Amino acid sequence: MGKRKNFTAQQVASFMCETGKQQSIHWDGKTPGLGLRVTAAGAKSYIFETRLHGKTLRLTIGDLRTWTIGRAQAEATRLKTLTDQGIDPRQQAAEQRARVETARNEAIRRDVTVAEAWDTYIKARRHNWSARHLADHNAIASAGGNKRKRADCLTEPGALAALMPLKLTDIDADSVKVWLRAEVTKRPTQAALAYRLLRAFLNWCNETPEKDKPDYRGIAAADACQARIARDILLKKSAKADCLQREQLPAWFSGVRQLGNPVISAYLQGLLLTGARREDLAGLTWADVDFQWRSLTIRDKVEEERVIPLTPYVASLLSTLPRRNQWVFSSPTAASGRLMEPRLAHQRVLTAGGLPALTLHGLRRSFGTLSEWCEVPTGVVAQIMGHKPSATAEKHYRVRPLDLLRSWHVKIEAWILEQAGVEYVQGREELRLVS
Repeated sequence: MGKRKNFTAQQVASFMCETGKQQSIHWDGKTPGLGLRVTAAGAKSYIFETRLHGKTLRLTIGDLRTWTIGRAQAEATRLKTLTDQGIDPRQQAAEQRARVETARNEAIRRDVTVAEAWDTYIKARRHNWSARHLADHNAIASAGGNKRKRADCLTEPGALAALMPLKLTDIDADSVKVWLRAEVTKRPTQAALAYRLLRAFLNWCNETPEKDKPDYRGIAAADACQARIARDILLKKSAKADCLQREQLPAWFSGVRQLGNPVISAYLQGLLLTGARREDLAGLTWADVDFQWRSLTIRDKVEEERVIPLTPYVASLLSTLPRRNQWVFSSPTAASGRLMEPRLAHQRVLTAGGLPALTLHGLRRSFGTLSEWCEVPTGVVAQIMGHKPSATAEKHYRVRPLDLLRSWHVKIEAWILEQAGVEYVQGREELRLVS
């Protein structure tokens, strides 16, 4: 260090950069390590310099215009005290910044609402979901108040709408109980679905964050959706048993065949005669239909896809449908271009025929039940319907070709049509009810 001079206002103002140099440093004679750096451009700032662990350490304290001499001397004294103890002020400052940043991030994290985390959750997981599952998540959290497309009224809030404005920190077992009790009294089925979706969402929040995922761990209570809540509040779920009986087939077929929309009519009959899941059949494209080799490729949620026989009567139904787009069961009005909601038409059929309540999944159940009248091997029916094999022999020792499935499937279809009073002549797109 060069010559020292006690810093005064007049002295500091007079310090200049030496000619021919980029900067000059003038040292305070009163405070160890305190200097004033003056650049060739005339900028002046206080610095601190000392030796730490055998190396020179130099830090900038601040600009002359914002730091008084007294404050600069006090800061230099503080830094000297730290270095004398072997503490690096730079590391201490970095640790303090990290603590401040952590506290700030934690405050932001604690302020996140359920709605904000829910939107992040959907964006992160939607690529793993079906269109129906994604629609359930959007509808269940909707605030409502939108105009319905087919009715002169507004949509109602979803079952999870009441939780969306809350902070994640407010979600605990007590708040979930209060919410679930209120929803169960109004719409028990939707409440059960909402509870399951909420539980999956909170489990995701508490998982180790992946790339680009915010860290929501520990914000909501870990036991917010404990099993006891569902057991005590939700209605006990019983196995559904809706199924068409043999003697109900004439009334059902008569009503379905008289529907004004041939696409819905063919779709409903296809559900009963193939045993396919409602979404699997609705997603059928013309590329999945092989009229030459009489097969259907079903996009299966269990095995990704399976090939089943295209039976004669079902083939006749499909061959008469309009080819508006890629979808076999198409719609000229739906944004997706495919059939979206056949339940209303099916309900009209049931009401007109005096038939008991029957879901679309009940038609799949009906196929499996009615097949027993034909004494079809259980494994054949399971393979056509896309059920997982339930026994070792089925898993490892039964490989049924399409022709073998077809021989049984055609028998099932013929028997169902016979019981329904529908006379169908193969090779002719003609059928009639037998009185």
